[in-house]
Amino acid sequence: MTGTKTNTRIMETPQSISVIGADQIRDQKPASVAEALRYTPGVAAQFFGADTRNDWFQIRGFNAQDVGLLMDGLPLPAAFGFATWKLPINGLERIDILRGPSAVLYGGGSPGGFVNLISKTPPNQPLNYVETGVNSFGNAYFTFDFGGPVAIKSSQSDDLFYKAKQSNDLYYRMTGTVKNGGTQTDFTNDNSYSFSPSVRYRPDLDTSLTIIALAQKDQTRGQGFLPYVGTVTNAPFGKIGTSLFASDPRDDYFKRETEMLGYQFEKSINESVTFRQNARISHDEVEFQTLLGNGYVNGNPSTAMLSRFNDFARDNATQGNIDNQLEYRFNTGPVQHTALFGVDYKHYYLADLQAFDFGTPALNLVNPVYGVFQGFPGTVFQNQNFTQQQTGVYMQDQIKLGRLTVVASGRNDWVNLNDNNLIGASLSRDDSKSTGRIGVIYNTPIGLAPYASYATSFNPLVGTNFQTGQLFLPETGQQGEVGVKFEPAGFNGHFTAALFDLKRQNVLTANPANITQAFQTGEVTSRGVELEAVGNVTPELKLVASFTDFRIFDSKDVVPALVGTVPTNTPSEMASAWADYTIQNGRLAGFGFGGGVRYVGISYADQANTLVVPSFVLGDLALHYQVANWRFALNITNIADHIYVGGCSSATACFYGDRRRETASVSYKW
Repeated sequence: MTGTKTNTRIMETPQSISVIGADQIRDQKPASVAEALRYTPGVAAQFFGADTRNDWFQIRGFNAQDVGLLMDGLPLPAAFGFATWKLPINGLERIDILRGPSAVLYGGGSPGGFVNLISKTPPNQPLNYVETGVNSFGNAYFTFDFGGPVAIKSSQSDDLFYKAKQSNDLYYRMTGTVKNGGTQTDFTNDNSYSFSPSVRYRPDLDTSLTIIALAQKDQTRGQGFLPYVGTVTNAPFGKIGTSLFASDPRDDYFKRETEMLGYQFEKSINESVTFRQNARISHDEVEFQTLLGNGYVNGNPSTAMLSRFNDFARDNATQGNIDNQLEYRFNTGPVQHTALFGVDYKHYYLADLQAFDFGTPALNLVNPVYGVFQGFPGTVFQNQNFTQQQTGVYMQDQIKLGRLTVVASGRNDWVNLNDNNLIGASLSRDDSKSTGRIGVIYNTPIGLAPYASYATSFNPLVGTNFQTGQLFLPETGQQGEVGVKFEPAGFNGHFTAALFDLKRQNVLTANPANITQAFQTGEVTSRGVELEAVGNVTPELKLVASFTDFRIFDSKDVVPALVGTVPTNTPSEMASAWADYTIQNGRLAGFGFGGGVRYVGISYADQANTLVVPSFVLGDLALHYQVANWRFALNITNIADHIYVGGCSSATACFYGDRRRETASVSYKW
């Protein structure tokens, strides 16, 4: 459904798709969506290190956590400012990753691809599940998952009491998580509370209405900005400790409240026509204050004194989405068609308030002293309300002739953006753009399926270019991709290989002199190869492996010296493998173990590519034992406790990656 919005096999979709299923999530036990993505080809996750505020990830070299996040097929952009989304991993059934431009179906987003989070929805059979656990940093959690047919009371009874029976058309589900406790960084907890109820009404086999809600609250603190010298390389005093809190507990906080309410409606009108309507309203409010590192005082590392500025933001975002789809299946002679006609609409509102000042005491990195209250920053540099309205009309035809499938899609978007600036000039603009996709895939009798595709993208942006004072121009993108998919007969799994050439225009770039500002460069090109293997090799053994190698570079720029350079904080080589083995018979039946290795290549901390962030290799381990309805597990991330820098967005903003973290858990299902 993610690749075409129709029920189409991956082997008949001429684009790269990966699926992280429920078993993989259970076995690896990631603490977040970003952690779940670490074994996926083309994806670089956690490039801001151990930051607990957001799920950071890139697809094919382009940031996608801001404009490449979907939930149940509807976009969840964090287009500007800090009104970001972070959804609980325990509330997800699976995660779909679609690589390459897909604006033709979803109306904007990262040209590198999308991550589509699939919510848990009501099951047909009764489900009751509870789990609790704690990690080595003292962060404990409790999660629950209840669902099934709704029990109703019947008066058709011979006794004095009503009897309960199961409804055949009404189903429910309730999932939730409570998480509280520390992290590897001093004074930084990662606390989260979420509850997601859903109900499905299915009066007949042709009609289904599912209503899904979510309420969530997060409280944590940000990962501090640390200098390149002292993290990647030694400073005169050595290395900065990985547990150092570079802000101040009296000033620092990050709070997020999220509410969602949506529905998924599907009606089979007849054997050939199906109508779907998906809608959701989402609200997100983020408030944070922190003292961000700004390099060494006077640029001198020998002082061990970190210069800091006081940063504040309060963002309030509300978004409404509705997507109407009409699917029509028909034949013209020997040719089978699956046609899709759609109209979608998005209304996005963002109130963005940001302030800062530089009158902040420096922090001694060797002997930190805290307790200096800074209060509200003195300079409000951003106070504006954005409203974006986008309407899209799209069509798609999946044409199948024997083993050959052709997918042709087209779309046009109309976008209106208004910036009600409370401290400057108000602006508005209207844009209209057409996008498309054409792909072909051929399934041979031996299970090989070569394919080729070409797609374009269009992504309207929210925000102001500090160089011109005008609203950002929409991003555009184009990609050519060829590859092969392979499902051997009798093997439960598949293999994929893809070559891609992707270009992205009007790319946002942070101002090196002031990270609160952004401008647009000319063009960035990403081209390379991705390999993936996923399979249940035997009933006991499951395997996931991936390899990514691409070259990303600035291909056109307003600054000629930057042409040919690699964007900062962007690794272009990744490899990973994960295997899990569970004994099926004998005295040790139910006992299993798994392990994985992850490699992330070098990246750069400066635009000129003179400051290299080294590559790193990490290992993960899992032990688990299933007996009756109980499951006991121990998961270890970064088993060797390797100290590494996850990435640097500049020479003054580097971020340590996850230290070793052991998580012990126990669950019960009935």
